Amino acid sequence: MLKPNFLSNQGHHTTPDYLGMVEFLVKPLLDSPDSLTIDCERANNNQRAWVRVAFEETDKGRVFGRGGRNLLAIRIVLSIAAAEAGQSVHLDIYEGNSENFRPNPRNNYDNDRKFVKRRPRSGPPEGPNLSVKSRWQQ
Repeated sequence: MLKPNFLSNQGHHTTPDYLGMVEFLVKPLLDSPDSLTIDCERANNNQRAWVRVAFEETDKGRVFGRGGRNLLAIRIVLSIAAAEAGQSVHLDIYEGNSENFRPNPRNNYDNDRKFVKRRPRSGPPEGPNLSVKSRWQQ
């Protein structure tokens, strides 16, 4: 069995092949693998990488996984590879394919949930709301 090689030698530094890793991890999850579009932008003297991924809307559930677990696992693999090379990486998932490459605001950082802050009660409850008056309330 062939093992994928995700390291590329650029000069004397070993740099992870983020495009190859993302393709290797995401493509098996897609019903239409031809719709996968991946772009990698490097900044800060190759110390930071920004990976953008787009695919069909119908494949979104499988790529994200239950509770975002698949997406979290992909981000962890990329982060570990980046840390080994002394880099940092950010993964963005875009909706649709390359024609409408727009970010999905829901998926910035995994499955963080936003909790609604409830209003505190103004005071203690006034008592039971009775629909029928009792004989003592006359």
